[in-house]
Parts: sequence; C-alpha cells; structure tokens
Amino acid sequence: MAETATPKEATGTGKTGNGAQPSLNVLTQYVKDLSFESPGAPKSLRGRDKAPSIGINVNVNANPMSETEYDVNMTLTAKATSDEEVLFNVELIYGGVFRLANFPKEHVLPVLFIECPRMLFPFARQIVAEATRNGGFPPLMLDPIDFAQMFQQKIAEEQAKTKVQAS
Repeated sequence: MAETATPKEATGTGKTGNGAQPSLNVLTQYVKDLSFESPGAPKSLRGRDKAPSIGINVNVNANPMSETEYDVNMTLTAKATSDEEVLFNVELIYGGVFRLANFPKEHVLPVLFIECPRMLFPFARQIVAEATRNGGFPPLMLDPIDFAQMFQQKIAEEQAKTKVQAS
C-alpha cells in the first residue's frame, strides 16, 4: 500500500500484467466550495511594515463513483494574520473526476492521492491567487506541493494508528 506509482505508470505509459496500457483521464474539474473573508476590510488593506503571517493547509480526499471513476477533492485553506488581526481567510475545495483504467491495484491509491491532485493543483492555485487579489491583497501564489510526501506521511500515520490499536 505504501508503494507509489512510477512516473511511467502514472502517466499511462507503463504496462500492466494483462498487457493493457494504464490510462488516467480527467473527466471534469469543478469548484465545490470557495470562501473568502476579510473581516477587517477596508482597514486591513492598508500598507504594513512587516509581511503578514500566512498559514496554509492542504488535504486530499478521494471517493469512488464507479469501478473506474473517482472524485478527488483538494481542500486548500490560507489564513493571513498580522499581530492578532485576521487579514483574510480563504478556503477552496476544488475537485476533479478521474477515470483510472488498467492500473495494478497497488497503484490506484498513489495515483489518486499523488497524480490526481498534482493535476488539479495549478487550477486551484490560480483560483486562490485570484480570490486574494480580488479581495484587495496581493495575489497569494502557493508554492508547489509535494503530494508524494503528503501521501507517504498519510500512510505512515495510518500504519501508526493501526499499531496503536493492535496493542
């Protein structure tokens, strides 16, 4: 389960045991939820001597819709504060429906939690940047995210929970 898809397999150019080519298709992408709050506006829009503190959280979930189609949702939250004042709070749930065909079973989870969010991220990043810019702030340009590391961390946490529950 902790095994990750190689780039060759994730891009659909590897072979599976039955000889069929694995394929990954994006069927649709959508904004499920978008919220932008600037509780101190317009005062919070004034210039500052120091950069605000920005906390960013990312979460990925995947749910099967059929035997080969999956709904993958990425939740991005960003909260900017200066001293005790909240400058802005943005939350985006961005989703995509993906069709996975001919992937070995052990590669399905890595594809869903690494490759699918990697494909969604540039679009979600742009939406967050536009929301903060439209809110009167400089656009928040999120740094690229290592979804492979996030997946490995999630697997390690699940294994630790299993060990604790077993003892």
